[in-house]
Amino acid sequence: MGSHPGMLKNSSSKNPKHKAMKKLILYIPKVVSYFFILLFCYAAISKAIDFENFQVQIGQSPLLSAYAGFLSYAVIILELFIVLLLIFPKTNLPGLYASTSLMSAFTIYIFLILNYSDFVPCSCGGILEKMGWAEHLIFNLSCVIIGIVSVFFTDINAGRSKFSITALLFLSNFLCCFIVYILYVRSEGIIKEDNNFTRRYLMHPIIEKKISNLDNSYYYISGSDDKHIYLGNIKLPQQILVIDSTLVIKEIITIELDIKEFPYRKIETKVVGKYYYVYDGTVPVVKRGLLSSSKPQTISQDDAYFSQLDIINNYNSYVLRTQSSKSKNLLIASLHTGSQNKVELWPDFLRKQTDGVFDSDGVLNVDRKNGDIIYTYRYRNEFIVADSTFKIKRRLTTIDTVSIAQIKLVELNGGKFKMKTPPLNVNGFSTVHRGLLFNQSYLKGKYESSKRWKNSKVVDVYKTDSKLYIGSLYLENRGDTAVSDIIVTDQFLYAIAGKKLIQYQLTEPLLKHLK
Repeated sequence: MGSHPGMLKNSSSKNPKHKAMKKLILYIPKVVSYFFILLFCYAAISKAIDFENFQVQIGQSPLLSAYAGFLSYAVIILELFIVLLLIFPKTNLPGLYASTSLMSAFTIYIFLILNYSDFVPCSCGGILEKMGWAEHLIFNLSCVIIGIVSVFFTDINAGRSKFSITALLFLSNFLCCFIVYILYVRSEGIIKEDNNFTRRYLMHPIIEKKISNLDNSYYYISGSDDKHIYLGNIKLPQQILVIDSTLVIKEIITIELDIKEFPYRKIETKVVGKYYYVYDGTVPVVKRGLLSSSKPQTISQDDAYFSQLDIINNYNSYVLRTQSSKSKNLLIASLHTGSQNKVELWPDFLRKQTDGVFDSDGVLNVDRKNGDIIYTYRYRNEFIVADSTFKIKRRLTTIDTVSIAQIKLVELNGGKFKMKTPPLNVNGFSTVHRGLLFNQSYLKGKYESSKRWKNSKVVDVYKTDSKLYIGSLYLENRGDTAVSDIIVTDQFLYAIAGKKLIQYQLTEPLLKHLK
């Protein structure tokens, strides 16, 4: 940063303007160098001190999350290396070039975040974290400008031509910006399609609107429509609670059901359209009644035993999860009611890995808007999408890496099995709406906060018509009680946590993906 012979040295020492300009040319690069030294020292040290949080923040970045492991170290090392370059006079000029290029990379990163990202993540730490993203963009652009000015003053004083300086600045800045863009493009593909189990948490995908206090903690969600949500109750299985969209209880439907008629063990209710359904798969009976009537009619008897049931849109077509009487494997079956009930087994729907029972366990859903059938395995990272005729459209994967159910079995007398050790749970409750699967996950991904996991349920959102992971969201616990059931409508996500019914407003990051 010292003076060198050149054109400026030849200017008249008697001209006060030339003297002032010469001092300014020497003074500005020094001040800018000190500024960058302080900036990068502070940034690197603050990241290193709270390294775990910094790594989590990069892991949640929509542009860089696929490379969080490498970049979390590389950014700190690079910032400290630039500080060393700036400190020593012989390497000060390369340090100014590097500082300007790095700030250009940070600037293009924020530009991509603000204009092309599905959501805006946290900032980079320290006092800069307090800035908004627009302010952060202005700050970075200012740093790029003063960096360019300092490079010009220093390099011109060293005798280099303006053309050479411009070319070097362009190449170095363009290269850094291009690297950021390539990382963004590749990271998008890795996260959304070939995920390496790095979650992307959407920016405020839901906003809590209202909470309703329930009289007990045995409620589950039976169904919903545009104006109401319907709750069943494990302890009071003959009742359906009807709640409107303001979370006001409108009525209680009491179903007239002779519990002595059949040896019921686990009565469940489901509401679809204008009907409610009452069933208990341990006895082969399904009853249906109008919401305006307390007396249901038997629509299926002695057709099939089942462990799960859902209704396909025409009200006479049902999907069941049942069990083969020969192999004892879990199977998907269709039930068509009418003048002559018909049950058809679909043995190729579920795929056996070990025993065909525990390894095939999962959750059955029907997308009310298109009739698609979705089955999400509980112990492996797969879900199945079939149309209303039970033709499998695609087999898709969740973002975790557990492709084989991790269960250990021990054989009992009579050829039966039981689990030897607790299995690795992969997927929990789920719901489907307008081509989106909302799936609760039990597995923590890379660079995620352990504290947040303890206090929340994590729900991953997937498209059901393509191999696409949309992003994830947190459903916070209510005290010590976690969310146990959810359902999604066109405007809201409803969740039950103990004695709380919570209504969340869907926002643009989710709404734009609903068909």
